[in-house]
Amino acid sequence: MANYYQSLDAAAIDGVRARSLYNPDLAPVTWDRRRWGLASFAALWISMSACIPTYMLASSLIGGGMNWWEAILTVFVGNLIVLIPMVLNAHAGTRYGIPFPVLCRASFGTRGANIPALLRALVACGWFGIQTWIGGSAIYKILAIFFPALAAPGMGTLFGISLPQFACFLLFWAINMWVVYLGIDSIRFLLNIKAPLLIALGLLLLAWAYRTAGGFGPILSQPSAFDPGQPKAGQFFSFFFPALTGMIGFWATLSLNIPDFSRYARSQRDQIIGQMLGLPPSMALYAFIGVAVTSATAIIYGETIWDPTDVLARFTDPVLLVVAMLALCIATLATNIAANVVSPANDFSHLAPGKISFRTGGLITGIFGVLIMPWKLVADPSGYIFTWLIGYSALLGPIGGIMIADYFIVRRRQLNVEALYDEAGEYRYTNGVSLVAVAAFLLAVLPSLPGFLVTIKAIPAGSIPGFLAEMYNYAWFVGFALAFVIYIGLRRIAPRS
Repeated sequence: MANYYQSLDAAAIDGVRARSLYNPDLAPVTWDRRRWGLASFAALWISMSACIPTYMLASSLIGGGMNWWEAILTVFVGNLIVLIPMVLNAHAGTRYGIPFPVLCRASFGTRGANIPALLRALVACGWFGIQTWIGGSAIYKILAIFFPALAAPGMGTLFGISLPQFACFLLFWAINMWVVYLGIDSIRFLLNIKAPLLIALGLLLLAWAYRTAGGFGPILSQPSAFDPGQPKAGQFFSFFFPALTGMIGFWATLSLNIPDFSRYARSQRDQIIGQMLGLPPSMALYAFIGVAVTSATAIIYGETIWDPTDVLARFTDPVLLVVAMLALCIATLATNIAANVVSPANDFSHLAPGKISFRTGGLITGIFGVLIMPWKLVADPSGYIFTWLIGYSALLGPIGGIMIADYFIVRRRQLNVEALYDEAGEYRYTNGVSLVAVAAFLLAVLPSLPGFLVTIKAIPAGSIPGFLAEMYNYAWFVGFALAFVIYIGLRRIAPRS
């Protein structure tokens, strides 16, 4: 079955449209709108992987004690693992043409689907804010070079940052909102031009670092802090597994809402092979660029600079500087819209399909992205991985486990598309909520909660057993596995609950 929606007759299509949970943005994608081939999915992941947070990932791992190849391997393996739920969740989107929140109705219920949708949306709002802050920061650094008064000491501040920084953040935010207003086709266009643009910029930066430093510098030659005789000897795996969980958490968001993109795929082969070619290799390559350039800055400038916008800001050629920073802004814009707006826009639309459109949902995402004050989230690289990435993976892992268990094990890939849009249909469960899915989710999240509270220092480390604190380091794995098993067991006991 190449496309379920193609097989629906005119009456069935009208039946879907007549349902109370329908709106055009949440509707199944018709065959004539399926334009994403293998190259589109590869470009999607090359585009989204080539971003500043990826550049910074391995640097954060090196800061924790890994050497360069251990850091790159951790990034690669993490993305190889997250590729599995990514491809599996994409299957329903391609087969039935439905987005993530609509797919969630099958397992969580027509109203209960708002639980995973909103959790995914709130995480995306955080990421939207982070990427918008990065893009605004690039604009600020360009302007500060040409107008030094903008960075002068004594400049007024707002919410912990200077007024010019906040103004540049809002400017880049407005550009993001404009692209959202233009719609999904403008996003695909941005991704297609961004993939070669930022890869080229990264490779040029790599070549510059190698030539200027006479090599890649001390970071590529320094030993692992976990080697015998080093400060953290014998502690490698106690750092590796939480770091691996953080790497999985990096794209745990997209592993859920990938149906928002795979619904436009021409075939399952296109989405599977395209994602395999695009995700793990691109993440490893761009992480290596980040490590190598960061290492070379120690020789060139006498200090380790892990933010590429700070590296580019030191260039003296004004034309080169402006071109590089604009390329960075365009690349950040494309990643931000695709990874952090498409899903929450659909998720917020799911709350009230008749009142909230994709554009309105995108605007809500943008407003939350400002309110979270993203400059505080990225201020501490250690907190970025061990609090932010692992913390939300504890929530998203169980959702992924439930979705995959429901679609592949319980329903064996068979969905009633019309009923997904019907409040009184077979996915209504108990007043629109699947008690089985909610119970499986809560039980799967619970083991990671004590460790999270210790990590954010809400409770002292000695107040809970050591194994409970340690379990948080495996939050995504524990949550995914528990939810998968518990959901199947409960569904067999109470299939309609």
